[in-house]
Amino acid sequence: LLKLSARYYDGHSPGQLLSRLIYDVEQVASASSNALTIFVREGCFIIGLIIVMLLINWRLSLLFLAIVPLITWLVKLSSLRMRRLSHAIQNNMGNVSQIAEETLAGYRMVRIFSGQAHQQAKFAEATETNRHAEMKLMTTEVLTTAGIQFLAACMLALIIYLATLSAARTEITAGGFTSFLAAIIMLLKPVKNLTTVNGVAQKGLAGAESIFSLLDEIEEPDQGVSTAQRVQGHIVYRGVSLTYQEATQPVLQQIELDIPAGGTVALVGRSGSGKSTLVNLLLRFYSPSEGQILLDGIDINSFKLNELRKQIAVVSQHVTLFNDTIEHNIAYGDLAAANTARVLAAAEAAQCLEFIERLPDGLQTQVGDNGLRLSGGQRQRIAIARALLKDAPILILDEATASLDTESERSIQQAIAKLVANRTTLIIAHRLSTIENADRIIMLDKGRIVESGTHDSLLRGRGQYAKLYHLQFADSAVAKPEAI
Repeated sequence: LLKLSARYYDGHSPGQLLSRLIYDVEQVASASSNALTIFVREGCFIIGLIIVMLLINWRLSLLFLAIVPLITWLVKLSSLRMRRLSHAIQNNMGNVSQIAEETLAGYRMVRIFSGQAHQQAKFAEATETNRHAEMKLMTTEVLTTAGIQFLAACMLALIIYLATLSAARTEITAGGFTSFLAAIIMLLKPVKNLTTVNGVAQKGLAGAESIFSLLDEIEEPDQGVSTAQRVQGHIVYRGVSLTYQEATQPVLQQIELDIPAGGTVALVGRSGSGKSTLVNLLLRFYSPSEGQILLDGIDINSFKLNELRKQIAVVSQHVTLFNDTIEHNIAYGDLAAANTARVLAAAEAAQCLEFIERLPDGLQTQVGDNGLRLSGGQRQRIAIARALLKDAPILILDEATASLDTESERSIQQAIAKLVANRTTLIIAHRLSTIENADRIIMLDKGRIVESGTHDSLLRGRGQYAKLYHLQFADSAVAKPEAI
């Protein structure tokens, strides 16, 4: 899961992936431990009893074994049905996990919009579907076990009848018949156990199919061999186009863009115009359908993936924090080796110390699941501190101040100014007031670059950027925040 591409995550919900990771793996674990143990033990016991039966009377033994093909057919038929039902149960467990995950994560919205009844109904429907599948699986298992026992009992009755005939009494002694009968009766229990464990085995096999299909998924491509201590940051998009696998329209079309090292480029446009996709291509979350992206004159596919991403820091509107301390969230991943002094310096530059010092445990304060114990602005500042600590030559700001109020935004512009200094910076922005001082502004529309230039030149051009800018500020009496 840690190695799979972004395309895979786009097509699977976290609940479904968690179901595979927990439920499917548990089914395989059960089948490969308990079920396998029972299969080996009872299988050896059955083989031993059949040998004893053959030694006592091979004719009656072969007669009893005549039901084996019928039992095999019955087990095969039931196994196919149980495997199919097990797959359905696994899929349903993914739905159950997904509904539970989204309900728990979005509990505030659920309560604000009185969605409790709706979520409960969805959960009840998913669990009811699962219950039906489980009941069908149990019914199949019980009927198979009962059917096999019934066949064995009928054959046992036939053997007792034949053994009591006058012609058969001369071929087997009373003691031999008693031993033969005891062996058959002892045989019924392990046969029953094997049939019962078949349901567990089929769940395990279905889980194994799910797990191995996951393991067979193509990992994130990483054929690069180049490394770089620290790149200069000259980025070139050369004829870049991208069409998602199941999409009919391209997301990006023939993008030609040259960003000099240390330059600041802002990407603006309507939602869905391709701004985020453009930076995701630079991070190699996706690969272009056409064209190439160069970094310091080298195709980014030539770099080792981890080496490429070491050169890029990201501050996103949707901040991801981990259920750990503030210090470990700032010094995350490769930054974990940073000493406390460096972490404090980054936190101070990002205006974090003013709220960290008020916390009882300071840097060691636990932030909770995705930082739920912090405000949106505080989470944003921690993300900026993380980017400052990384000190990468390329910076991506994706609505980095969107979660801040006006006062906080003004105070944090200084931190962002420090962050962009001497770095190649790509800014995704909807609020145009924050990008007026960018070296170059790129206007995207439907995956194409429709305008390019400085803020002043684009306003004079009276194109889409000018219309969008005047639309944002025509009716606004609020002073614009200081631009970065």
